[in-house]
Amino acid sequence: MPIVRNLGRAASQLLQGSGCGCGVSLVPVRAIGVSPRQVASDASFHSVTFSESDHPRVLITGGLGQLGVGLAKLLRKRFGKNNVILSDIRKPADNVFYSGPFIFADILDYKNLREIVVNNRITWLFHYSALLSAVGEANVPLARAVNITGLHNVLDIAAEHNLRLFVPSTIGAFGPTSPRDPTPDLCIQRPRTIYGVSKVHAELMGEYYHYRYGLDFRCLRYPGIISADSQPGGGTTDYAVQIFHDAIKTGKFKCYLRPDTRLPMMYIDDCLKATLEIMEAPAEALTMRTYNISAMSFTPEELAQEVQKYVPELQMSYNVDQVRQAIADSWPMNFDDSNARRDWGWKHDYDLPELVTTMFSYLGSDSRIAQAN
Repeated sequence: MPIVRNLGRAASQLLQGSGCGCGVSLVPVRAIGVSPRQVASDASFHSVTFSESDHPRVLITGGLGQLGVGLAKLLRKRFGKNNVILSDIRKPADNVFYSGPFIFADILDYKNLREIVVNNRITWLFHYSALLSAVGEANVPLARAVNITGLHNVLDIAAEHNLRLFVPSTIGAFGPTSPRDPTPDLCIQRPRTIYGVSKVHAELMGEYYHYRYGLDFRCLRYPGIISADSQPGGGTTDYAVQIFHDAIKTGKFKCYLRPDTRLPMMYIDDCLKATLEIMEAPAEALTMRTYNISAMSFTPEELAQEVQKYVPELQMSYNVDQVRQAIADSWPMNFDDSNARRDWGWKHDYDLPELVTTMFSYLGSDSRIAQAN
């Protein structure tokens, strides 16, 4: 049987710094058969479906990345603190650990992941474990293991135990031959990063499992996500987070993309709201299993102009990273999310001015910002 090979100390160090919630271990890669993995004959458990309880029992993998902690907070407020389990392979900060249930979960360890689902009677699974675009290009074997092999484990377990499964996709699932302005839900997808390739794979496998096995698979293609309570994690759009930190700390920001690079973006609150809405949408309302969602689209130059309203002396400079620029140039400039708005009522709350105001309200205790206000 083929195995995921030990990727060594360097890969392990990269993984720990990547913000993804997965592990690297010597585990079997199962060949996908004609059906999802069958329950072992000696297994003893009771799988609770959503219809059997007042609230879903939720597991979030990769929970210490940019979105997991915020999603857990939102879901706990809605479904109850003890119904939402956050998981990762890294040690959480005290405030995260004491805010609700947290467990170690390695998505490459099929047996452990299955035990977690069974023992905690999980009914909804949010699969956030992944290596992002720039980090993935720096270590393709690790990204392949985490983003593809880990996905297969999650799909098999979700199908076996009748879970409602959410897997995020990305603007990176499109490529240079895709329509870029706007990019529709259905069009040619030929990404040129391992991150994008793995996300197209996830979209297609999830849709296949839905039609073949009845898996309740749901997926959103996220634009660049901006939040104040997490550090940039290696993504191509992370300049739009770093600019706020640098503006406050030093009044200077050096951008690794060209000033005219237009990409779709979204504030984290809109992203989390959309994620909950797609999971709560009636199945009969969904005309597809993967949707674009969008809120705004801007360039580094446009963002800098808005930031300068709060930090007028911000000095913006550019040192283009050719790898990240090539990635950005292959991605959509604008998302067409009309299907999401029609099918399940998606509507964003934050445009660029509201985004910048909100970011500085969280980050900006600096005297420069106080004077500008």
